Amino acid sequence: MLFNKIKNNIKNILENFKNKSESPKIILGLSGGPDSIFLFYFLKELHQNNELNLIAAHLDHGWRAESFKDVQFCQNLCKKFSIPFIYTQATDLGLNLKFNGSKEELGRKLRQHFFKKLLKEQNADFVALAHHLQDQQETFFWRIIRGTSLSGLTCMKILDDRTLRPLLNISKQEILNYLHENKISYITDQTNYSDSFLRNRIRKYVLPALAQCDSRFDQKFQSTLKHLQEEENFLKNLTKKEFDNIFSKNKEFFVGNLKLFINLDIVLQKRLLILWLSKEKLTFHLSDAYLKEILKFLKSKFGGTHSVGQTWQIIKKKNFFWTEQIEKKLN
Repeated sequence: MLFNKIKNNIKNILENFKNKSESPKIILGLSGGPDSIFLFYFLKELHQNNELNLIAAHLDHGWRAESFKDVQFCQNLCKKFSIPFIYTQATDLGLNLKFNGSKEELGRKLRQHFFKKLLKEQNADFVALAHHLQDQQETFFWRIIRGTSLSGLTCMKILDDRTLRPLLNISKQEILNYLHENKISYITDQTNYSDSFLRNRIRKYVLPALAQCDSRFDQKFQSTLKHLQEEENFLKNLTKKEFDNIFSKNKEFFVGNLKLFINLDIVLQKRLLILWLSKEKLTFHLSDAYLKEILKFLKSKFGGTHSVGQTWQIIKKKNFFWTEQIEKKLN
């Protein structure tokens, strides 16, 4: 019953591969914890039924002295069921990431790079991650505390580009019950109980308090999230429509109609700026202050240029605006 509920989450995704010569190739992020072990057993069944090709992948951050035991556990499990297993140490990725004080953020960036690399190397279709309902709740409140937008509050999706999260409507208790009833072993990471991490504090104190306030919390959270996602999708489609109306593409870049842009509500203006800069493939640090700075320039009475980074600038002339690369001056 539980597996059928999960399969429904990815049914349409798997259906898209029925007319293809090969089944979808999925890389599972396998940490050895209860969530990823549960997802392993689900995907393993689909793999054995030839509904997909499964590869398990483990990234050893090297932050715990006993992390090699996690690798051995995952390796032995995959060997038992003849599932290909790949593991890498974070130091072997060759990344020079700046530490901003958050191990959570650093770990996330390392994993993103690891899975993106594997997708290309293995010619795989998706990465499957074992985020469940409580992870979704943690993400929601984590983002509220740190500050976010409507887009941020929509949290994670079952399918987001090439990342598959089929457990988002499955509770942690359902996962643990299944593992215990079937006597399936898993690893417990003690760092998940440390108050040093914001996510852990939300998990230990905030979510239990909300569930105690109202037993319907899980159900109401999911319905609220569904409403937010529907409104976000509406605004995304509206933004794309307005983008096609305001911007035209020449050989090198998009040119915006300033008058049409200025007449829009500020909510759409900010969304259009993000979509525009993303389409131009510019690197930028997104923040409300950053968007307000660009809007202030576009709404001023004067033309000219405004730098959006070290290599790009916005040009505003008459009723149009666009981006250009900054020419480096030779000494």
